Amino acid sequence: MQNLNTQEKIYVNSEIEKRGKSILLSYLLLIFLGPLGIHRFYLGRVGTAITLLSLFLIGLITSWLLIGFIPLAVVGVWILVDLFLVPGIVRTLNEKLEQQIIKELKG
Repeated sequence: MQNLNTQEKIYVNSEIEKRGKSILLSYLLLIFLGPLGIHRFYLGRVGTAITLLSLFLIGLITSWLLIGFIPLAVVGVWILVDLFLVPGIVRTLNEKLEQQIIKELKG
């Protein structure tokens, strides 16, 4: 928050609180609805969210053929990886939002 006075800093912080993404909510969505990709929809990663949801549904539908366990295993690994990626994604999104708010404020 370069070259901002105190009021502008307060405004930027309040806007990030209102419009920014939450790590806590992201983790809750990941833990409880991870295979459905809801956390990725929340974080604006629609393409990967649809892919994750599709893999999960294909895995469920074909699990009786035993090949469905392959996509389900991929989903499981993906969710484990996302446990480590979520904080960075949220931080990046909130930093971009901060820059956008500052640009709007100075623009």
